[in-house]
Amino acid sequence: MDVMGDKATLYGTGRFVQASVREEPRDETGEAADEAAEELRQRLAAETGDVEAMSVLGAMLLRRGDLDGAEPHLRAATAAGDRAAANNLGVLLHQRGYADDAAGWWRIAAVAGSAAAAHALGRHHRERGDEPAAEYWLRQSAEQGHTLGAYALADLLEHRGDADGTERWMRAAAERGHREAAYRLARALDRRAARQTDAGGVPPADEAEQWYRQAAARGHRRAALHLGAILERRGELREAGRWYLTSAKDGELRAACALGFLLRDAGDSENAAVWWLRAAQDGDGNAANALGALHAERGETQTAERWYRAAMDAGDVNGAYNLGLLCAEQGRTQQAEQWYRRAAYAGHREAANALAILLLRAGDETGAEPWFSKAAEAGSVDAAFNLGILHAGRGEEEAALRWYERAAAAGHTEAALQAGMARLRDGDEGEAERFLRCAAGGGSAEAAYRLATVLDARRPPEPAHELGEPVHRRSECEEWYERAASQGHRRAQVRVGMLAAARGDVVDAARWYREAAEAGSRNGAFNLGLLLAREGSEPEAVVWWTRAADAGHGRAALRLALVYARRGELAEGQRWADRAVALGPEAVAERAKRLRDALRQELSA
Repeated sequence: MDVMGDKATLYGTGRFVQASVREEPRDETGEAADEAAEELRQRLAAETGDVEAMSVLGAMLLRRGDLDGAEPHLRAATAAGDRAAANNLGVLLHQRGYADDAAGWWRIAAVAGSAAAAHALGRHHRERGDEPAAEYWLRQSAEQGHTLGAYALADLLEHRGDADGTERWMRAAAERGHREAAYRLARALDRRAARQTDAGGVPPADEAEQWYRQAAARGHRRAALHLGAILERRGELREAGRWYLTSAKDGELRAACALGFLLRDAGDSENAAVWWLRAAQDGDGNAANALGALHAERGETQTAERWYRAAMDAGDVNGAYNLGLLCAEQGRTQQAEQWYRRAAYAGHREAANALAILLLRAGDETGAEPWFSKAAEAGSVDAAFNLGILHAGRGEEEAALRWYERAAAAGHTEAALQAGMARLRDGDEGEAERFLRCAAGGGSAEAAYRLATVLDARRPPEPAHELGEPVHRRSECEEWYERAASQGHRRAQVRVGMLAAARGDVVDAARWYREAAEAGSRNGAFNLGLLLAREGSEPEAVVWWTRAADAGHGRAALRLALVYARRGELAEGQRWADRAVALGPEAVAERAKRLRDALRQELSA
């Protein structure tokens, strides 16, 4: 027999019925009858002076809440030296409000070896601010294997900043089945892994997951939430959903919200709305925002606005930002500015960026710049890029480059392109290449093309084999040209066509020239014309040269003048020669003048 409330010890006496491992229907009437019979048996034994029976009877009455009935039995057993009775007497006195008297009896029981009493005494001292005494008794309890003592000691050590001691005893409590200890141990391991990742180290194996799982299996709703998040990040969505559901049913609003997002991503927006509604009605701002977005997508702007306001009322600053977005989409600029300002003053960086854009569009550059700066300093990548544009527009290239590079370092593709271009203008080819690679890797076709030109310029001449014919090896610059071309970059398409033509692949060259020409490239149209003319398709070549010349390509106009001159259509030839003279460049203009003069003489002859 040990302490009141220590179920494992009480069950060990054989005087309390343990629940069966198999869940069977409870016979409450039978249980009540058995308990009454047991109480009678203990009462009869106590009347004969059985100390253990007095202690057990007192514990039974204490558990039932019959303090007056329990006290004489516990005092009698305590007087006879029963340490469990001394501990339970302390519990009784504590419930009556006599904390100091309770501590006295706990001390007696703890000195006699009661781990539960040592735990209670340690908690008593901590509540009174006596941490050294609290640590002493909690350590006594923990070292005897008392689960609650280990947990309370870990909590005290955490308060003191003793990380090693905290983890040791939190782990000890968790290993003995304490669900809150398992959860807190998992959180500590999670934070440690995050710090190691941020520092560039290799995080340990995800031990946190097993502790989250243990706590969640014991009904810890926040552990179930975190476990669901881990599984969702890993792509195990079905199991993640099960844990979110478990946590949400236990009242965890964040789990209900997360479950809603999981359902939405699976295409089940109706059930997602059910869970968001449940969380939002209980004050979850994130869920209210999600509901607002859902209704906004459906065009139900009034309902969306109502939920955004609910999110704002719940303390979620995203509500004000989303209201700003909603008003801006509806053309309600003044209201949008008000909501953006509200969110920006509350520290919402994207709202600050949106407010700055709104002011800039209204011509208030002076008012916009501080908000761009505030957003950028708070970590908004878009704001940093926008500051770069702002400074570049003023000709402040050094400041622009600084902001472009800051945004590029955070992964902004367009900023990396602009930084690369600026470095190229400064002649810093090495840094330019680094930024262009970042931008090209991020999907920028222009960056891929610019990177290809940088690599192309430093490419050595093609080696020749024994017969003197060039040996073609696919270079890195060609790969980047092709990547840009496949993304629709017209100059890259022309360049890939030229490379294909150089290696004799006429079909591939024509394909790329045609793509560029049809997208509006005058060089693509001109080169396609040249290719078709060489292949004997001059009529089709004329069509493409005409398109190129109409777009301002001087060489195409000269080609057309020559074609029409050969055909004897001298007036048309002269017209295109005049066009070539006007378009240039200089060498083309000189040839076109000579041709035009010859055609005039022929016409006047």
